[in-house]
Amino acid sequence: MSLTPQQQFQKLIRESQDILILLPHYLNGDALTSAWALARLLEKQEKNATIAADMLFKHTDQYPFLTKPQKLVETLSGARDFIVSFNTKYNKIQAIRSEEEAQEYRIYVTPEHGSINPRDFSFIPAQFKFDLVVVLGSPDKESLGKLYEDNADIFYEVPVINIDHHAKNDNFGQLNVADINASSTAEVLAQLLSATHAEWMDEDIAECLLTGIISATESFQKKNTTPKALHIASWLMDQGANQQKIVQHLYKTQPLHLLKLWGRIMAELKWDETTKLIWAPVTPGDLAASHAQDDDLPSILEKIKTHYSTGSFFLILFQETPETIHGIMKAGSPEALTILATLWQEGEINDDTFIFPLHHAQMATAEQEIISKLAALLATK
Repeated sequence: MSLTPQQQFQKLIRESQDILILLPHYLNGDALTSAWALARLLEKQEKNATIAADMLFKHTDQYPFLTKPQKLVETLSGARDFIVSFNTKYNKIQAIRSEEEAQEYRIYVTPEHGSINPRDFSFIPAQFKFDLVVVLGSPDKESLGKLYEDNADIFYEVPVINIDHHAKNDNFGQLNVADINASSTAEVLAQLLSATHAEWMDEDIAECLLTGIISATESFQKKNTTPKALHIASWLMDQGANQQKIVQHLYKTQPLHLLKLWGRIMAELKWDETTKLIWAPVTPGDLAASHAQDDDLPSILEKIKTHYSTGSFFLILFQETPETIHGIMKAGSPEALTILATLWQEGEINDDTFIFPLHHAQMATAEQEIISKLAALLATK
């Protein structure tokens, strides 16, 4: 009899000791707090849990009221060894020494007899030090960014559990727990843990998961809030999660840097009547003056969308480098956001936000491209 996904998850966790938790490049609070929760649960079971994401350290202080996991990394350096092997059946090795040059590392091998036959030498990649990978909140492997690009082999050599809620999830894991009707990855993970590891649940784990659900649903105000999300949230509160503390932190106590950035962006807000587009340009100077970071921009964009219901499209243009501008866009409906993604093939949808590059040096040129494409799109409707 085949195992259910819950039983497979339970078995993989039970049989693994060194577990890698991977998060998407465009990291949001839902994925981050889900990782916090899972790592906490694994640590309670005395397993080694490592959380990895591109630019992870920019986000680690985002939720100071939550218990932070122990092992956080931005790269997987040292994740596996490489073995230099010598066949010593006919020619023993007497000594080995190494020497490091400016851009070179040399290994000197002294054989017992004459020279080493090249056929007796081999280069072997050893196994990864991780025996399980859990990917949270990522629709595909490519969304993991540089972590996937630099370590693609891990997806073919180590079992992968894929936990997500995106409608376009690629099911790239050996075990896929993807619920497209869920409000968030935190909801999917909470439901999974309630069925498999309820006895390990504590206040810290429950609070991390509830923070993810509240963040993804804007405190249960967004359309993605379902009865199941409310039921899971209720169960998490029964486990000790403090909803009022979470809401207080997320919405009622706004950090000063966020308020400063909000003010600067509001001062630059623009409106296009034809496309119903509301947008604002943002420069690295705006972030520096506000003591903010680029990962604060999606939350500012959500505020714009909330306050201006007359708009259909909401956009922040961020001048990341002199040659590259990134668009961060939201739409009035999920369908509209999906259609937008067809206009810029390089971009990706992360929850209800579309992030895409514009290869322009001038902000005015980028603005014109977006307005033109939106106008052409709307003209076909």
